[in-house]
Amino acid sequence: MTADEKPASTFKYNEKPVYTTSNGAPVDHPSKWQRVGAQGPLLLQDFHLIDLIAHFDRERIPERVVHAKGAGAYGEFEVTDDISEICSVDMLNGVGKKTPCVARFSTVGGEKGSADSARDPRGFAIKFYTQEGNWDWVYNNTPVFFLRDPTNFPLFIHTQKRNPQTNLKDATMFWDYLSTHQEAIHQVMHLFSDRGTPYSYRFMNGYSGHTHKFVKPDGSFVYVQIHLKTDQGNKTFTNEEAGKMASENPDFSTQDLFEAIQKGEYPSWTVYVQTLTPEQAEKFKWNIFDLTKVWPQKEVPLRRFGKFTLNKNVDNYFAEIEQVAFAPSHLVPGVEPSADPVLQSRLFSYPDTHRHRLGVNYQQIPVNAPLKAFNPYQRDGAMSVNGNYGANPNYPSSYRPLTYRPVKATNSHENWAGAAVSDLFDEIKSHDYEQANGLWQVLGRTPGQQENYVKNVAGHLCAAQKDTRARTYDMFSKVNPELGAAIEAATEKNSKL
Repeated sequence: MTADEKPASTFKYNEKPVYTTSNGAPVDHPSKWQRVGAQGPLLLQDFHLIDLIAHFDRERIPERVVHAKGAGAYGEFEVTDDISEICSVDMLNGVGKKTPCVARFSTVGGEKGSADSARDPRGFAIKFYTQEGNWDWVYNNTPVFFLRDPTNFPLFIHTQKRNPQTNLKDATMFWDYLSTHQEAIHQVMHLFSDRGTPYSYRFMNGYSGHTHKFVKPDGSFVYVQIHLKTDQGNKTFTNEEAGKMASENPDFSTQDLFEAIQKGEYPSWTVYVQTLTPEQAEKFKWNIFDLTKVWPQKEVPLRRFGKFTLNKNVDNYFAEIEQVAFAPSHLVPGVEPSADPVLQSRLFSYPDTHRHRLGVNYQQIPVNAPLKAFNPYQRDGAMSVNGNYGANPNYPSSYRPLTYRPVKATNSHENWAGAAVSDLFDEIKSHDYEQANGLWQVLGRTPGQQENYVKNVAGHLCAAQKDTRARTYDMFSKVNPELGAAIEAATEKNSKL
């Protein structure tokens, strides 16, 4: 699959389809409407007019709480250097391997109508359509952020928005927070340098900021931070230039990105990784989970592994950029989140806002849909449009078993950061039947209760298929052999299958 195949449009721009209502009925002119006589009132029966206005009333969806103003395009990622000894991610396996993607750049604090040149960090998000699911890089153009405590995120963002009384941007609010949360100073240094006003999206870097883990199948891993260095060279506005551009063309960065790609001047970024072993992490001068700190490149050098290029503009901004939904929790085998508490909170927050803004089935929107996904237990809800998994069972059925990937091994270093432990209570042991047998014995103290129990089970079980009945007899026999035998006899007597 190439980058220009994601997603497909219903009609190409140069086609001339017949104009219809939303349900497909032809209409001879979009401006036609019905009334009673030559001067009478409108008719409720005019579905074309009513449907047109009703849809217009609902055209807007909630804007993003942060990163509301942005622009994006399609592209591809190419592996340029082998990092297989530290990484098992399929997308990064093999020099020359290419993966299609979509990217969105944005300001953070402003509304949808705000200026592209505002002094603000910039979002730098990419969704990779890999063969093992979508992998989202939800990064910024600065390597640090204003906070390291997840509870501070909504509080900080409030101070960058509007005063709840005046509905105006408020310098006192802005600086009151920063001066009372001085861990933000590193990011403030970035923000109020000319780095805080990038010339355009093409001329800025991207940084993971957060620490992640590249994990091998044997459970070994390294901690990583990712850097994307612009191949166009870093370029910024001065404060005066940024203000002038906000007045002259508040959409400058959006226009610059679109027109560059349209002219074939495809922007690209060289991609690097910093790595620390678990042992190095434990001895590192800085807390590697602190979002207000960088890993100094003299101590943790950059290692090149890829190139990211944008080479195709979208056909429809709303469908492909306004509806694109990035989340740090959209990961693939071979990469995991670290114990960074702000990253951990973002793992929840981003999908949660997408479910609110776009709906529970936001992953079915074409720009968000993975190349292949199969989760028939997650279905229904508003706007389920991909067939809803058809006749596939919506529970783990023994008749339609799914294939499961093996889980990675554990690593002793995890005890330092706090291991994420997965367990299955479904692993049945002999003691699981003891209390059930105890209840069977209690039922025997009251005349007729054991007989009723057998009759009740048999009356329901007799409608199940033969192999399911056999497995169920075995289950009851493990509780008590007499119980299993009684249920089998009563059930088979009434079974019609």
